[in-house]
Amino acid sequence: MHQRNTFIPAIALLSSAVLLNGCANHLPQRSEHEERIERNLIDHSLQIDLGELEVLELPQRRVRVHEQKTFEVTTINVTRRYDRYTPYQAWRELYEIPLGALAVVGGIGANVLDVVTFGSVPDSATKDWINYGIAGLNPAMNVESNGRSQQNLASLEEQRQEPTTEYSSLPWAERPVMVKAAGKSHELLTDRNGILRLNLLDSPFAELNAARIDSLQISVTDDLGSAHAEATLPVSRTLRGKLREAHDLIYNDLEGDDVAQWVHRVKRLSELGLEEEANELEQSLIELTRNDPELQKIFLLALSRTTGKPVIATEGF
Repeated sequence: MHQRNTFIPAIALLSSAVLLNGCANHLPQRSEHEERIERNLIDHSLQIDLGELEVLELPQRRVRVHEQKTFEVTTINVTRRYDRYTPYQAWRELYEIPLGALAVVGGIGANVLDVVTFGSVPDSATKDWINYGIAGLNPAMNVESNGRSQQNLASLEEQRQEPTTEYSSLPWAERPVMVKAAGKSHELLTDRNGILRLNLLDSPFAELNAARIDSLQISVTDDLGSAHAEATLPVSRTLRGKLREAHDLIYNDLEGDDVAQWVHRVKRLSELGLEEEANELEQSLIELTRNDPELQKIFLLALSRTTGKPVIATEGF
């Protein structure tokens, strides 16, 4: 007798749990497709282009640095399928059961009318109303609801296409380059086009003993150390002989000299074959005399008579 009294509450408790937990109302499965690209690096290198001349004959040189990469590219078509369902919520039965009853009655009426009208009533009335009503009358199941549906990943399929090879060559833009000269190393930066501008008459090379700069050793290394390149640019003996004199002509005090000395400096740089440096010094002297138009005019006329260069028109002429 005691066992029977225990068994009956257990059944009641189980029935209550089923009623409270209910069953999920499964919805049609949903699929989504995605195309994924995988790139695997198979080669990485750096290239230093020193230019056409193998030996440095002039103080200035533009060196180009490129970063080259080779990738194996694979396109993957991914298909994911999801099982969708409406989770059970017991309190919704308060309105779903009466609405379900109405839907069943309406569905039966629609089917009768469909027979009378020889099948002219749409399926949304004859079938969907019945399905909605049955789900609504079921106390352990909610009706379908896309608005509050949930989903679980049911399957994942990947279809890989044949891999292809992709190449890239980009400038070593605004990145460090190590330059070793006369036993000392210096870190310089390329510009946004990957060009390193070397000038032996500019810092940091101007402070070095020109006679000891027999070559420039240039090296680049990527951040991870996976790619490295080196190049050596020899400096001609003739250029080394010109550097000390050219340095004095450019950097010695200009304001302490007269016009004749200015003209001599520009002319001498030109005679040394350093035309670019001669033009830069001329522009510096023009800027120096900008606030003294008369002195500027005297300098330009003297320079024209000595070198045969045409007088550059400036303000005040």
